[in-house]
Parts: sequence; C-alpha cells; structure tokens
Amino acid sequence: MQQLFTFTLAFLVVYALVPVMRKIALKTGFVDIPNQRKIHTDPIPLLGGAAMFVGFFVTTLIMGERSSEYVGLMLGALVIFLVGLIDDYMKTRGKDFPALPKFIAQIAAASILIYFDVRIEGITIPFGGLGYYQFTYWVSVLATVLWVVGITNMFNFLDGVDGLAGGIAAISATTLLFISLLKGQPTSAMYAVTLIAISLAFLRHNFHPAKIFMGDSGATFLGFTLSAIAVEGAFKAATLVSLVVPVLALGVPIFDFFYVTIRRLKENRPIYKADKGHTFHQLMQSGLTQIQTVAFLYLLGICFSLVSIIVVLVNK
Repeated sequence: MQQLFTFTLAFLVVYALVPVMRKIALKTGFVDIPNQRKIHTDPIPLLGGAAMFVGFFVTTLIMGERSSEYVGLMLGALVIFLVGLIDDYMKTRGKDFPALPKFIAQIAAASILIYFDVRIEGITIPFGGLGYYQFTYWVSVLATVLWVVGITNMFNFLDGVDGLAGGIAAISATTLLFISLLKGQPTSAMYAVTLIAISLAFLRHNFHPAKIFMGDSGATFLGFTLSAIAVEGAFKAATLVSLVVPVLALGVPIFDFFYVTIRRLKENRPIYKADKGHTFHQLMQSGLTQIQTVAFLYLLGICFSLVSIIVVLVNK
C-alpha cells in the first residue's frame, strides 16, 4: 500500500504540473528551437524536466526517511538539474552550453553522493573461496564516479525521440524496483517507484507528438537518479555475477552510448558533439516511424530488464 500511495502521489504531482510548466515555457520563450540535427520542426516547451524534478523531490520528501543518503541524492540531483536547466536555456537562445562545465558538474554531483556514502564499495566473488572483496576507498570513488557520470550522459544521449527517454527510464526503474524488493531494500524501492511514476506521468504529455520536452535538465536528472538507485540498491553487496544486473537494467542507453562513441571515434569526431547517428536515428532512417522506433527500443529495454531479473533470481 505504501508503494501504491507513493506511485499515486508522484504521478498526480507531475501530471498536474507538466501543463503548468508548458504554459510558463511558452510565455517566457523557454522552448527548444529546431535545427538541422533535430527531428521536430516547431519550437517545443523545454520545462518538462522541472516538473519531474519537483515531483520526485516532493514525493520522496513526504514518503521517505530523512537519511544522509537521501540528502546526498537530492543535493547531487539538484546540481545535475540546475546545470541541465542552464544548458536548456542556452538552447532556447540558439546556443550550445560548453561540454566541460557540464562534465565538471556531473563529477561534482557524483562526489556529493560519495560524500554521503552512496558508493560502490566492493563485490562478492562466489568462486575460488575469495568471498567479499572490499574496494580501496579510491577504487570505490573511481568506480562510482565513472558509473554515475556515464549513466547520466547516456540518458542525455538517448533523449532524441518523443517518449524514448521517459519510457526507458520507467522500464529501467521498474527493473531496479524488482531488484530492490527481492533484496529487501525498501528505500531504493521507494525511489524506483517514484521514478516510474514521474516518468509515466510525463510520458502522457511527451509521447509522439510531444507537447513538451524534458530537456537536458530532465534527461540528466533521470540518468543521475537511476545510477544512484543502482548504486544504493543493485550494487549493494553485489556478487561478481550480479554486477551485470544494473548494466542490463540500463541496457538501452548503454548500448546506444557505445554504438555512438565507437562510430564517432572511427570518424575522428568529438564524442560529445551531437549528431544524427544514434540508434534511434538509424532506425528511423531505415524506414521506421517515430512510434515504431520507440516501441522497438522499449521492447529491447524490456528484454534487457527481464534478463537482469533472471540473473538476480538465479543468484538469490
């Protein structure tokens, strides 16, 4: 019942808030301006991420315990959200926010998590009698920063088609919810339920044809929060085998990231430079519509998620 109430509260807050943010964005000119690498042809409001951030914060504040881990999660998410909002503002003026400040901010946000003891601490190796292997502090820090910054950017890369990032976030969060429940981690489960709810509520306004975009502020917030939930949940007391679980749960953005990175390296182009070479672009160029492309990637995400759940059940 608590999970159901959490879901309902988060869903209603975001569902009601998105139209308000859309009106504010239209009135203030906070809209995504079309260009040669974007799919949409009309300016679209960009404050969807604000609705999701507020919905997540309000729900977890009401439903969650005031732990130090929660403070770290929300402070880190706030940094990510604010930098993403600045990036979105630059887009409304037809400019690009430099990649380096964003990257530094993401490292800072990951460092906040670590300061509040949300980090990958070690693994259990189930063979050879090795048992639990505790990472040294700096290995733990490095692993956590790489994971958090990586997933944050991967989700941002994925936000290029109506409904894609929100739907994949909901699928990934559902997987992390099952894993948290199986491992008896109620706090991580509550975060996951909230993320599912805000993603689905936003999708009502974002599925093709989208009335509003989440922007970088929303996409990076989703990626950061999912990565943090995985660290606090799926990575806690992880076995060597189950390390693949959070990777599979976030399989679609990870797959897209490596596909794009390898292609850009082959073409001697900067990794951070946006283009029309993502997997969803390739699928649409092959003849699929936006809805068909999103549906295909949803199915792929569900397959990754099911495999991750099977891994957890086998190793339980």
